[in-house]
Amino acid sequence: MPQLIKRGALAVDPFTLVRDAAAELPSGPVIVPLAVWIAQRETLAARGDVGVWLTPADDPSALAADVGRLPVVAVDFPQFTDGRGYSSARLLRERYGYAGELRAIGDIQRDQLAYLAQCGFDALALRDDKNAADALAGLADFTDGYQLTHLRTPWFRRRPDGVAARPLRAVVE
Repeated sequence: MPQLIKRGALAVDPFTLVRDAAAELPSGPVIVPLAVWIAQRETLAARGDVGVWLTPADDPSALAADVGRLPVVAVDFPQFTDGRGYSSARLLRERYGYAGELRAIGDIQRDQLAYLAQCGFDALALRDDKNAADALAGLADFTDGYQLTHLRTPWFRRRPDGVAARPLRAVVE
């Protein structure tokens, strides 16, 4: 069973991840593939305890109309080197307004954890062969950064007086 880090602490995972789209769904909270959600949307939404997981190739816009009724959306990272899930997370949070649990699943490494949090992930499902205490420490590896993220304003847009910098305007003569 994967270890779950949720909002910076170890947590018990009530959800069962269903990887096989043809499998029969178990009772209780489940996370299903996007294809299953699309095929059975109304039935699954009526349960109230069904989340959806996206592959790197899935378009997050397919969930745009459903973001208010999904308790969890998981984004799969099948390989450490596949970064498409970061974009999916930013789109879900910023463009589609998803406010529920956003979970990273798959080949999650300590080196990624701080970046995953910056993109909007608030839950991380670690593989069984990973050390959860080490992973928790990985969330604090970086305290700040240059990039605009889900959690921070970049340095060049900050002002010491706390007032947001005004956008630059072109000077027209």
